[in-house]
Amino acid sequence: MRILVTGGAGFIGSNLTDGLIAEGHSVAVVDNLSTGKKENVSAKAKFYAVDITDKESLSKVFEEFKPEAVHHLAAQASVRLSTENPQEDVNINVIGTINLLELSVENSVDKFIFSSTGGAIYGDSVERPTVESANQEPVCPYGMDKLSAEKYIGFFASISKLKTVCLRYANVFGPRQNPKGEAGVVAIFAAKLITNEPLEIFGSGEQTRDFVFVSDVVAANHCALKSDKTGVFNIGTGIETNINQIAEIMKDITGSKSEVKHAPAKPGEQMYSCLSSEKAYKELGWQPQVDIREGLLKTINYFKDAS
Repeated sequence: MRILVTGGAGFIGSNLTDGLIAEGHSVAVVDNLSTGKKENVSAKAKFYAVDITDKESLSKVFEEFKPEAVHHLAAQASVRLSTENPQEDVNINVIGTINLLELSVENSVDKFIFSSTGGAIYGDSVERPTVESANQEPVCPYGMDKLSAEKYIGFFASISKLKTVCLRYANVFGPRQNPKGEAGVVAIFAAKLITNEPLEIFGSGEQTRDFVFVSDVVAANHCALKSDKTGVFNIGTGIETNINQIAEIMKDITGSKSEVKHAPAKPGEQMYSCLSSEKAYKELGWQPQVDIREGLLKTINYFKDAS
């Protein structure tokens, strides 16, 4: 199958691209390299240095590559930046998605798989592990725009033959995650632990997340591509781990002497997040395979090898 991966030079997108190529698919990557790295992209993938907000350039990609399916991962993924510049967040996460949807319909793409967010869409007031039908109360522009993109995806599915799937990821971690960004606490901690630098935890550290390893997320995208099921699916482990615990486990694995320091909590950050993936198991046949300690060990080893 001919598959277009947006954001394919990034952390999750590049891992997904490798997986799709390993399965024998022909893959093209669209990425503006604002956060992704060209070296992450497999030499077996066709690469287009294109921004998803540039519809004219994006149209040429569709005309040339003629994708049969689209995995849409390109995004402005920083909660902090979304609160500082909500207009830019809308431009990338909503308008960029609409550009891809319009071109997918115009070019008779069969399937459109969207990488959404679990935690940022539901907010803090829902039961945990959270199911897809729970109230959606995002507390930051990033969550609001991901939810808006989902609604547009549903609209385009209703007026065309495009089959659509929205995967609401929990907190994804693993090799190739950027340790210099403000998102991705595991990657940030891994880089600092290796050099015995202090770990900075924002707030009390009691805030919880559902940490899911990147290979499991890649597997979820494979399941969504192969299945005839459409709709919205949570992709998480159903297990809550707080940030203090993450720091403790990672310090134990590395034997690092890094000091743990606390800083003021970040505005717009939710306190708790944990997803039920029962629907994904029943309808897509997906369930996580990598537990938290195994995933942390693999991630730390990756950063050690890269240092």
